[in-house]
Amino acid sequence: FPENVEVEATLTYPAPPPTAAQAQAPSPFAPTVSGTASLLMHWSMVKLPEQLMMPRLADKRIGFFSIQQLDYGRPEQRAQERRYIVRWRLEKKDPTAAISEPVKPIVYYVDPATPDWLKPWVKRGIEAWQPAFEAAGFRRAIVAADPPTPQQDPDWAPEDARYSVVRWLPSTVENAQGPNVHDPRTGEIVESDIYMYHNIMNLQRSWYFTQVGHLDLRARMWPVPDSLMGRLVEFVVAHEVGHTLGYQHDQKGSSTYPVDSLRSRTWIQRMGHAPSIMDYSRFNYVAQPEDGIGLEDLIPRIGPWDTYTTRWGYTPIPEARTPDEERATLDRWAREQDAVPWYRFSLSDSRGADPGDQTEAVGDADPVKATGWGIRSIKQIVPLLVPATVHDGEDYDDLSLMYGRLINQWATELRHVAILVGGADAQEKYAGQDGARYRPWPRARQKDAVRFLNENAFATPTFFLVNDVLRKIEVEGTLRRINAAQSGVLNTLFNDRRLERLVEFEALDNHNGDAYGLVEMLADVRGGIWSELAATRVAIDAFRRELQRSYLAAVRAKLTPPAQALPAGLPAQLAQQFGPARATSDIKAAFRSEMRALDAAIQRALPRAADRMTRAALEDARDQIRDILEPERR
Repeated sequence: FPENVEVEATLTYPAPPPTAAQAQAPSPFAPTVSGTASLLMHWSMVKLPEQLMMPRLADKRIGFFSIQQLDYGRPEQRAQERRYIVRWRLEKKDPTAAISEPVKPIVYYVDPATPDWLKPWVKRGIEAWQPAFEAAGFRRAIVAADPPTPQQDPDWAPEDARYSVVRWLPSTVENAQGPNVHDPRTGEIVESDIYMYHNIMNLQRSWYFTQVGHLDLRARMWPVPDSLMGRLVEFVVAHEVGHTLGYQHDQKGSSTYPVDSLRSRTWIQRMGHAPSIMDYSRFNYVAQPEDGIGLEDLIPRIGPWDTYTTRWGYTPIPEARTPDEERATLDRWAREQDAVPWYRFSLSDSRGADPGDQTEAVGDADPVKATGWGIRSIKQIVPLLVPATVHDGEDYDDLSLMYGRLINQWATELRHVAILVGGADAQEKYAGQDGARYRPWPRARQKDAVRFLNENAFATPTFFLVNDVLRKIEVEGTLRRINAAQSGVLNTLFNDRRLERLVEFEALDNHNGDAYGLVEMLADVRGGIWSELAATRVAIDAFRRELQRSYLAAVRAKLTPPAQALPAGLPAQLAQQFGPARATSDIKAAFRSEMRALDAAIQRALPRAADRMTRAALEDARDQIRDILEPERR
């Protein structure tokens, strides 16, 4: 092609010998080992622009992808890192006009392989970004187009780097991707192909049903109507186009709206339920039937963060002749975040500590309240499973799929609450901006989160135990399903970094009394998971017994982490870097104290056991506690 070369070759390499385990017990389904392995390799080489675009310096407060360079010629007395944002070259036809068409617009062609009925929706997803570019001073900056027919241009091909294409790929992968090819010298995007895998439609209808199926009758018709699926595909395309414009995920966005506003019809009509389509906020599961939210407003759209970020990255600064001359203007624009919270971007080094920086979350300004409403939604969706997915003459595969995914949705929302514990609100700031970058959440909010989990995550979710569903999809397995979801929430609570933050936040509290300490948190969790021990008559059902065993397994993993074998050839001195995370001494001491307290509580409760299975489970728990505290006994 004129601007790129594509090379494909089959390469054959010596295959590694089978491992000892493979040699001793070979699988009858494993391919025959011939001593070699052949791979089909593809290389793409793209010609870079001869005239360099002036780059724009990156800013951690703004959600652009960036390139990194080291500049050894600067006066900072160190090897200075310089980062430039990744963006398209847009220049105004009329530099004097407030809004002008670009000299060269961003054009996306729609893959001819796209189902015909979806092509208009793909185009809408591409051109949904036009208003955002108008805020940056460009009219029709991004447009969708049909490729020429073979008769019009027999040489046109989607592999040609002169053309950016939304590809439609026959694949079972439930995903889509929006990469780009950019100039490593300036960050200029020269070409992009978006990959839409066919099975993304299955994922979208699943999410839509499990989150807002109680609000939209169309979600209960499988397959869903084309009008709904088209709109869902449009949403995915718009998100992936955002990546190809240079934008990262904005997971912080959904936490910058007050959670109560997500049930306000007027707010949603004006602002959407999240400020960015680049957030993994999906669909508004906080909304309830009585709110009267319009169906169109359940789906994410280009929001104020997207427009702001486009304005920051693409608005020309004509008086600047170098990237450094743009600094003052860019900093002024970035400081708009201090007054407008939904302009803010995820803090790059918060390390998962910010409860407002979560995936798959809606309303995470208050995860407890949002998840409470989300569970209310799930309870309304459970009775819809059979009528939506079961049809005469067909099997129950869709019912099984959606039952499992509804449990996953429940667990996901509960993990949003768990992340509040040991959490800190984070906002990226530069010197000169008031306030701290990190603010630990108040003790009362964290303690309330554990209370909520005890009542909603660790209590048996009886609303999922529907015989009309379970006896159609499995002969056994429900205990494992529920336990896996509950264990995931518990393990999120017991994350090493989370526990370390609880210790550190308390150490730095300076006796203000607003720290939720590790000992208090562990006692609250134990009180919830083992609440039956305080009853006059101790009866523990099978689901709770499974959860209690998972609790003991989680504690065992903290006190005696399983040994990990090093990869072959890795120097032994690197073992600490690749081994399991080790709890601090305070954490181990706290867990041992919990085990002693639990053992004493079980001992007191045993005479009040209501049945043989409860007694057996409690006796077994005491045996496990002894093994945990004295592993040398095993």
